[in-house]
Amino acid sequence: MTAVLAAAALLLTAGCSTGDGGGASAAGEPSATGGGTRASASGKATATPPPAKGSVKVVRTVTEGLKSPWGLAPLPDGDLLVSSRDEGTITRVDGDSGKKTEVGSVPGVSASGEGGLLGIALSPSYATDRMVYAYFTTASDNRVARMAYDEKKPSGEQLGAPDTVFKGIPKGVIHNGGRIAFGPDGMLYAGTGESGDRGLAQDKDSLGGKILRLTPDGEPAPGNPFADSPVYSYGHRNVQGLAWDGEQRLFASEFGQDTWDELNHVKPGDNYGWPEAEGKEGGSQFHRPLAQWRTSEASPSGLAYAEGSLWMAGLRGERLWRIPLDGTKASADPQAFLEGRYGRLRTVAAAGGDRLWLVTSETDGRGEPGAGDDRILELKVG
Repeated sequence: MTAVLAAAALLLTAGCSTGDGGGASAAGEPSATGGGTRASASGKATATPPPAKGSVKVVRTVTEGLKSPWGLAPLPDGDLLVSSRDEGTITRVDGDSGKKTEVGSVPGVSASGEGGLLGIALSPSYATDRMVYAYFTTASDNRVARMAYDEKKPSGEQLGAPDTVFKGIPKGVIHNGGRIAFGPDGMLYAGTGESGDRGLAQDKDSLGGKILRLTPDGEPAPGNPFADSPVYSYGHRNVQGLAWDGEQRLFASEFGQDTWDELNHVKPGDNYGWPEAEGKEGGSQFHRPLAQWRTSEASPSGLAYAEGSLWMAGLRGERLWRIPLDGTKASADPQAFLEGRYGRLRTVAAAGGDRLWLVTSETDGRGEPGAGDDRILELKVG
């Protein structure tokens, strides 16, 4: 565990793009995707797909005894911030010793069903503003707020008062979305759910069943596909994971209904089909997923990118999926790891190079918690 590793993790988790391309490696230079380079027909170097088969090694258990952990934000010094969905608190975990220190609670959190304190992310200017962003459920809606984090204050009192930057996202007992992330364009992306009201996903005037793209102040981001709207893509059921590859392309994981869970390449303005389509069976007017799973095998949550592959945490499936990429397509069949070994898996985050953080979710009311649950693991992947 080093500061260099943590800094790399911050760069990876803080990245976003505004579209399908951008950020490509120069010809002949090593690719950021971890798969090397190859020459295309035009002579331009492109990323070489990773091997069809990968590997996962559990390096260590970082910490145990977490209650309903949901969001994860790596700090520059190698420590981790983790949110508790049901308790509405944020805890700092020492990256070396695993010691847990509560930094504060988020006022106004209404934890019920799948709602509560969900995703967290660091400001792209965290080094100077010390702002932590949180997506959470209140009595009336889902919203995003930012809070100053002052480490000099006593434990439990280090979070400042929430400054709400965006509100009005539909809430429900189910399908509250909740994943947020910043990226290379400095914009804030938020995955939302349709709150159980299926029709909201196709309504471009609704914030439910969408991926939103916002400025750090919560305004619709410049360049969004619909004028004066925060909506970036629509037709989603319940977006749970966001990640960008080395070419700055956006991917998202999403709960299906009873048939297919999805992994999508996200393009601005595209319609992902729900509730008219689930999985790859929709019509040509919908953007079809790059991979799909039976709900018993996945129920996907967090998503991360490392070593040329996407890594997707499964809740009901109780496994970590590896999806090797060739551009915006899977270069080989998805491969499952850790099946049933740690129970439900909630969040996976890049930790720099070939390392990932993985957060379990046995204490969320649907698991079977045992001694030590819930925990954060450090993985080495390839």
